Amino acid sequence: EVSTEDPETAFCTLANREDLNPEEGSIHHCLYQFTRNEKLTESNKLLCDVCTQRHYGPKINIKSENKYVYTNARKQMLISLAPPVLTLHLKRFQQAGFNLRKVNRHIKFPEVIDLAPFCTAKCKNVAEGDTKVLYSLYGVVEHSGTMRSGHYTAYAKMRSINNRLSDLVLRGQFPQALETEPVKGQWFHISDTYVQAVPASKVLSSQAYLLFYERLL
Repeated sequence: EVSTEDPETAFCTLANREDLNPEEGSIHHCLYQFTRNEKLTESNKLLCDVCTQRHYGPKINIKSENKYVYTNARKQMLISLAPPVLTLHLKRFQQAGFNLRKVNRHIKFPEVIDLAPFCTAKCKNVAEGDTKVLYSLYGVVEHSGTMRSGHYTAYAKMRSINNRLSDLVLRGQFPQALETEPVKGQWFHISDTYVQAVPASKVLSSQAYLLFYERLL
């Protein structure tokens, strides 16, 4: 879907991203880089139908004439609809020549994360005036080993049922009261049939591959 936005607000976010100053090696830094404003110039210029029609005239058949006008542009990927459940998939591999190599670096992630700096100013399911979109961590998948072999384990938080989250999923209702603390519950480490209760500090020190957050309501 292509829509025309006001150039003054097209690249605006719910919260000022310039105040973030995210720490390198953190999930905030990953999101900041993924949603950064990019300039499309030179070989990355954007094909512009409007510019082409303006240059050659409105009656030209662009495809048959094979005439195109490219223009400099800006691109930014932002969240336009805040999900009830946020899943973050970390890229744990990099190209090394003709081979893939696993990235074992620890990425810091919080128990509560605010998506507002990465959401459009007109995010569809955020109440007007809200400048925070908070999520609480409830699950982590960790991988140990190499690209050729390894083992997956998980951390999961046992917590009470969130009926208001169900309302958001089923009916799309806006949050009525904003919580700022992580959902209370006990963390467990799960490896095949082995399950053990662990503290939150153990979870936050894991080498995350997948992160699961639920929206705080």
